[in-house]
This record gives sequence, structure tokens and C-alpha cells, in this order.
Amino acid sequence: LGVHRARRAEGVSRVVCYSPRHDLSLAQLSVAEIVTLFRLWQAEYRALALLPATEHVLVFENKGEAVGVSNPHPHCQIYATTFVFKTIEKELKAAEAHLAKTGRVLFHDVIRAELADGRRVLAENGGALAFVPYFARYAYEAYVAPKRTYPSLAEMPDAELFDLAGALKEVLVRFDNLWQMEFPYVMALHQAPTRGAHPSFHFHIELHPPLRRPNLLKYLAGPEIGGGSFISDTSPEVTAAELAAVSLVHYRER
Repeated sequence: LGVHRARRAEGVSRVVCYSPRHDLSLAQLSVAEIVTLFRLWQAEYRALALLPATEHVLVFENKGEAVGVSNPHPHCQIYATTFVFKTIEKELKAAEAHLAKTGRVLFHDVIRAELADGRRVLAENGGALAFVPYFARYAYEAYVAPKRTYPSLAEMPDAELFDLAGALKEVLVRFDNLWQMEFPYVMALHQAPTRGAHPSFHFHIELHPPLRRPNLLKYLAGPEIGGGSFISDTSPEVTAAELAAVSLVHYRER
């Protein structure tokens, strides 16, 4: 892994992480190699969080032309911003309100609901879970999360990184194997703001693939852009069953 750092004039720090093997996607890395990547993200998060102006650290990976990438290979970027991104702000407010009302962590209730239903679960091990959420907006949207609550990846103990990496790899291999192609997506790490304590916020990874079919995008149109609400074109139970039915051996390794 290599790291390139740049500082933007408006106070946004940007870190680009990349693989020395551009012919390999994240799905083709081993669990141990994904853990190495997690450790790098942890180190970068901690360093960026120490900057006086940093309020939030956003880590994301873009993969595929369908999501508008300018590089031909999957690549990661890290932004340390002087503000908290709106999605994280909304998640934090909802999590805090739920904890105050029920005494429970909101994401724990989501995990319990997914495990109780079972139809949308894509991977599970001792410390992590992957699933298509019942409130999915994109057809093959998936969440990967530790079972225990941590405000950020940087807070996770090393032993639990392997479970998280294992669950993430299963999802990514299922993506690629679904249509025997490099599956495009935007993957974002949802982490709490860097300032203050946030016991209600549950770190998790969200994957947003734009495809409904191999050559059919989920276009954001009137309801999404004009109205601010997603119209779901598919059932999360059906798409989760499609992903769960494919092999866990990557099609390029068969």
C-alpha cells in the first residue's frame, strides 16, 4: 500500500491510498491483506484527528466507471474536514435520540432485527455481520459492521479487525461473482465526529453499488433528486438471496 498526502487551502486534508497491484481489486485481497489496509486507515485516522481543525474523517473507496471514477483502478481517499458531513450528522442525531429514549444503541437494534429475520444476512462470524438492510435504497446495497459498538475504525481492537475483514471480503466476492464482473460501488466508512465522546454511534461500512442489472444503472431522477426520497426498484430480500447464492471463490480464481 502507498499513501499520498495533500493539504487543500480551505483546510480539508486529503489522503489517497492505493494498491501497488492495480490489477487486483479489494475483493481479491486476502483477509490478512484487508486487515493491513484497515491498520493503515486506523493510523491515518488517528493522525488526521489530531489536527486542530479536524471535525470529521471520511474514508471511502470508489470502484468502477459507473460511479464516475477518474482512475481505471479501485482507489481510496480520506478526507479530514473542518465540518461533519451531513449524513453522519443525521445518523448521530438519530442514534443519540434513540439511546436517550430506549437506553439502547440504535445500530444494535438494526443488527438484532436483521439476525432475527435472517433473509438479508450475507455474512456472519464471531465479531462482525454483513447484510442488505431492510431499508436499502440501492438494489445491492450492503452494510458491514462489527457487532460491538465503536465510534470509529480506529477504536476497534486488532483481533476484531479480522472478523470485520472476513465479512467485508465475503460481500465483495459475492458482488463480483453475481454477474462475473468487476462490481462497481462507492464504499464509505461511517465514523463518528472526531471531537467529543459519541457512545451512541456505531461505526459501520456502507457499500452503495449503482447497478440494478449488469448494464442497468439505478438512476437518481425526480423522486430522488427532486423530492429527496429514494424509490426502491427491488426487494432487499430478493437481492440478498441472489448474493447469498453465489460462490465465495472469486470467479477470477477458479
